[in-house]
Amino acid sequence: MKQCLSMKQLRGLSLCAILATGQAVAQSAPPVAACKGKIYLTFDTGSQSQAELIEQTLQRHHIKATFFLANEKTIHGDYSLDPGWQPLWKRLAQEGHAFGTHTFDHVYVVRDLPGGKIEVRPQFGAQAGKKLQWTPAQYCQEMKQVDQRFFELTGRKLDPLWRAPGGRLTPNLLKAGQACGYAHVAWAPAGFSGDELPSDKFPNAELLKKALDGLKDGDIFLAHMGIWSRQDPWAPAVLEPLISGLEQKGFCFATLREHPAYQHLFVAGKEH
Repeated sequence: MKQCLSMKQLRGLSLCAILATGQAVAQSAPPVAACKGKIYLTFDTGSQSQAELIEQTLQRHHIKATFFLANEKTIHGDYSLDPGWQPLWKRLAQEGHAFGTHTFDHVYVVRDLPGGKIEVRPQFGAQAGKKLQWTPAQYCQEMKQVDQRFFELTGRKLDPLWRAPGGRLTPNLLKAGQACGYAHVAWAPAGFSGDELPSDKFPNAELLKKALDGLKDGDIFLAHMGIWSRQDPWAPAVLEPLISGLEQKGFCFATLREHPAYQHLFVAGKEH
């Protein structure tokens, strides 16, 4: 390292020290790796037991994800779109994440009916567990109820995306979603986290390895913000090492607003 020239007084010495420090930092900093591919992390609501952990992990890695919202019962005894969850949804919205509808009462499709109708079974709400016959307009209202509640909680609208509970679709249901203005989002085969599976048969280490080995550029990954039935929770054991492992492989992360299959929905004037 060059020495500072004599007595340009202490001011010169100070400037030289600053320049030298800057050179050392620049030389020691590792080169920024090019992004070798993108993974699209998505999270469906659930028991919400892992909501804070997921938020903090995404913050730590400066990652934006996509959340699909339903009004599901939580570990606090309330529901995930109740006012008590407003701070979480407002923070996530302000941080730039994307959001889609998962139907308000987490409504499963049972089968198609004549005339474009759909037989459905809500998991929550006043009609929970009952088989109902809905028109496409009724299903549309169910999806838009999430949008209305989200706006009340955050002041912003959902993105034009939806995910049917369980990922179950029928031709009539798909048409109903499209007519309502929402594009359906499934997930890649390697993108199934397995957090809904019994942990004694599908341990976290196995699920982590499967995801790290199988995920490739463009894959959509699915996990939940808490699963009631899994004894050994997925997120505390898997989310951090999964993200770190994918980053080490050169993957970047983005919301579905950037996914090639959906980015056309976000041109000026087409957003909800």
